[in-house]
Amino acid sequence: MTGASQAIAAEEVTSVEGITEYQLENGVRVLLFPDPSKPQVTVNMTVFVGSRHEGYGEAGMAHLLEHMLFKGTPTHPNIPKLLQESGANFNGTTWLDRTNYYETLPASPENLSMALKLEADRLINSYVKGEDLESEMSVVRSEFERGENSPSRILGQRVTSAAYEWHNYGQSTIGNRADIERVPVESLRRFYKKYYQPDNVMVIVAGAFDPEFALAEINAHFGVIPRPDRVLEGTYTEEPAQDGERMVTLRRVGDVGLAAALYHISSGAHPDYVAIDVFEHIMTASPSGRLYEGLVESKLAASVSGAAYSLHDPGMLRFMAEASPGVDPRDVLSKMLEIVETAGEDGVTEEEVERAKTYWMKTWEMSFADSSKLAVQLSEWAAQGDWRLMFLYRDRLEAVTTEDVDRVAKKYVRQNNRTAGLFIPTKEPDRVTIPETPDLAEMIGDYKGREAVAMGEAFDVSPENIESRTTRLTLPSGVKAAFLPKKTRGESVVVQVNLRYGNSEALKGLSTACDLLPTLMARGTKDLSRQQLQDLLNQKKAKLSASGTAGLASFDIQTRKEYLPEVLDVLRQVLREPTLSSEELELIRNKRLTGYEQQLTDPMALAQTALVVATSEKYPRDDVRYAETIEEKIESWKNVSHDDVTKLFNEYLNGTNGEVAIVGDFEIAEIQPIVESILADWTSDIEFSRNPRSGDVDIKGMTQKILTPGKENATYLAGTVFPMKESNPDYIGLMMGNYVLGSSGLSSRLGDRVRQQEGLSYGVGSFMRSSPLDPRTTLMVYAIANPDNMPKVETVIREELELLIDKGVTEEELATAQKGYLEKQLVNRSSDDQLVNLLTNTAYLGRTMEYYSEQEAAIQKLTVDDVNAAVKKRLDLNHYLVIAAGDFDREKSDKAMKKDQPMTTEKETEFKATTSGLKYKIIKEGDGKAPVPANTVVCHYKGWLDNGETFDSSYDRGQPATFPLNGVIRGWTEGLQLIKEGGKIELEIPSDLGYGDRGFPPVIPGGATLHFEVELLEVK
Repeated sequence: MTGASQAIAAEEVTSVEGITEYQLENGVRVLLFPDPSKPQVTVNMTVFVGSRHEGYGEAGMAHLLEHMLFKGTPTHPNIPKLLQESGANFNGTTWLDRTNYYETLPASPENLSMALKLEADRLINSYVKGEDLESEMSVVRSEFERGENSPSRILGQRVTSAAYEWHNYGQSTIGNRADIERVPVESLRRFYKKYYQPDNVMVIVAGAFDPEFALAEINAHFGVIPRPDRVLEGTYTEEPAQDGERMVTLRRVGDVGLAAALYHISSGAHPDYVAIDVFEHIMTASPSGRLYEGLVESKLAASVSGAAYSLHDPGMLRFMAEASPGVDPRDVLSKMLEIVETAGEDGVTEEEVERAKTYWMKTWEMSFADSSKLAVQLSEWAAQGDWRLMFLYRDRLEAVTTEDVDRVAKKYVRQNNRTAGLFIPTKEPDRVTIPETPDLAEMIGDYKGREAVAMGEAFDVSPENIESRTTRLTLPSGVKAAFLPKKTRGESVVVQVNLRYGNSEALKGLSTACDLLPTLMARGTKDLSRQQLQDLLNQKKAKLSASGTAGLASFDIQTRKEYLPEVLDVLRQVLREPTLSSEELELIRNKRLTGYEQQLTDPMALAQTALVVATSEKYPRDDVRYAETIEEKIESWKNVSHDDVTKLFNEYLNGTNGEVAIVGDFEIAEIQPIVESILADWTSDIEFSRNPRSGDVDIKGMTQKILTPGKENATYLAGTVFPMKESNPDYIGLMMGNYVLGSSGLSSRLGDRVRQQEGLSYGVGSFMRSSPLDPRTTLMVYAIANPDNMPKVETVIREELELLIDKGVTEEELATAQKGYLEKQLVNRSSDDQLVNLLTNTAYLGRTMEYYSEQEAAIQKLTVDDVNAAVKKRLDLNHYLVIAAGDFDREKSDKAMKKDQPMTTEKETEFKATTSGLKYKIIKEGDGKAPVPANTVVCHYKGWLDNGETFDSSYDRGQPATFPLNGVIRGWTEGLQLIKEGGKIELEIPSDLGYGDRGFPPVIPGGATLHFEVELLEVK
């Protein structure tokens, strides 16, 4: 059958602004979005199943199945390897309403056909085997445990869970531990067969492709799948109106407090949603947001964030704040609620609404200008019910008024619709009724949208073409420039400016100030306050970011052709006329200190810091090359002064040393004079020279353990350093050896062994960095794992390293690595953000793109002997340091937690047991009245789980609890009858005397053993 005749089977449904929808006879929906401006193509298969669709015992099943679909089919037994060989950026993601699988590849008919064939195949033919489930279950559990390390993530999850009593939006997409560990493969297969069918999928293709060819291929691979006989029923659970505020308290190891508040809102399709989104930005934007002003600038909080979740069913509006060190998060929460819950009555201003609308419009337009990202984002809109909601959002955003924002604030942001803080019951219900999702067909109708945005050229990203299109020159100031004009989608353009200054001697003691300077420069200028600067950038559809290290200040810009001259003038003001506000410096200091305080108990941060320190040369503390510990970073950020920063700007920073690159839609004749004027007449008396580094560091082959009590996920980080430049003949051979080892994702040796086969880690891999100027190369291996699995992780990784050194790589592995690595470079150079960075780097190093042409040619000529010789010569496990950070002493930790309970022991006794299985230890018998089940008792108590985590305490509330003894769990009823008034007892209550297999979500898991220490104050 020819492509033209196949295309007839696809019926065009609608077309909006360059995106066209088709439907196949078997129900498959198709979106085609041609964009020839980049030589890449993205295929995104969206399956309309997420955690919203999971039933009892199926928590996390949609996400687990996403993992399983990378395990292969009879036709495609090794999916990661296939995609890696094609140079694809690929992934799969699961969310509340959908699951998607996508890959971005170099544009070619062969790659497009391969991707479509793969997605159609794994839609219905994936193995879903028991042995794969056994290993992948451990991987997903590792991912679950990684999330358990993040207090903000867990707090958000707990708050959401408490807010939704019945609807599955309250259920975490990753699921709960029990369902992850126990799910039968038969249940997973049933779930797969039910939802992974042609009538429940949308195929999105975006990028450089021929639409007729794409339709033909989609028909050939998806169109032949039979439509299922079953009728897929929609979900129908509706969350009832909330009867009063709810409160969740999370107690885990950490250093920085958090406060959060969540409110039920409309679905994403409802007209109210856009006004809610505007309200969220008015609250959280930096620096104009009301929460930012009320919490961050007052130093109650280090940061604030928020999100209005746009979902298929009524969703949620969430705010979160990170308390400053030493600040009680309850004070933060109190101020947060005061601000957000009075905003509707106080009213928002025209300026606030216009600022938020400008920000969201800029965000919308930027996302629409990148076809590869848009291909993935369309999954979210389609999952809400119709992909055209994306355009309806824009139209509604333009029409939002202050009255709209005030109305939704009054309607949704109310005490009785809130989940946060303390739970206080009300005398009568005060329910907020959430509107139903509207009839989309009636509401949207025959929506056509607007004209498509400007298309870009089909640009060849080979090093030769890039160099031929690039104009290189040295500006009058001395800065090196590289200009690459080309037609881009949406007339986008990116700019990068690097300014280099000082030297290791002159910069002594100023390392933190170097880090701080660019960020502070971008916080306001002589003529523009921080907010005015941000408003101007939003109006000009622009982003400006700044960063710094010792002797380097970097500035990046993203905007459109028509606004580039004005945005460059903003950059001029930032570079030449910054206010360097002391108030803004304090805000930056506070945020950085808060981040470092959090790192003090984070396994990943502790391991990274320890390895960086160990692999660095030994310099004096005031040298900018000195590697600081986290504690030293905290000290440095406390001590950095405004005088240090102003000294750097006034005496060191200059426009004579550095690089500037521009890539995108612009005219050199127009823009070059503007750039020259920005840097003109800007000199420094302090000579610039780079800060050299050495790779000659004595690394001891050993394992260092870092204990992080209470952290559910552990970090493995290991590495070595040796004196080798990028120009060394061994470099490309060692790079390919490392690519085989762990830099090629799931298809690497580490990915295949540690994750795919052993199921020990969600994230594992390796990376190598070589300096182009100094003889210094580092090679590092990383993994995350359950702390109990860390010994096996260490063993398995060492076995793979030994195997690589002793046996080397195979011909097949090298061929795959060469193809995958070179294809990956094409994808990377397709991104203007990466291309502009590449051009500034070549300008700094005095290179042209010919360097990369020669390097890629040399990689193609590599032999197995070349790679294996480089690996054997450079890798020495006697100089390979392993850092393992985690809770490796959990038994000891649990005992310590129980010992630290607030009620002191007056008399030590051994635990005894009743005939029912209740264990108890009488601390003090008491001398008052003995209770019976009919009595009401007054008690002080504290309860904890086996892991030592406290879940309830009357002491924390500041008052004892009063309740009928026959109205509580059986373990309490039985246990308190063993003492009298004035007595104390410790109870160990098995699950059948407590909350049973169901538990008491989200506080008490199913099957949990409960521990209590109870003081009986009064028997009534």
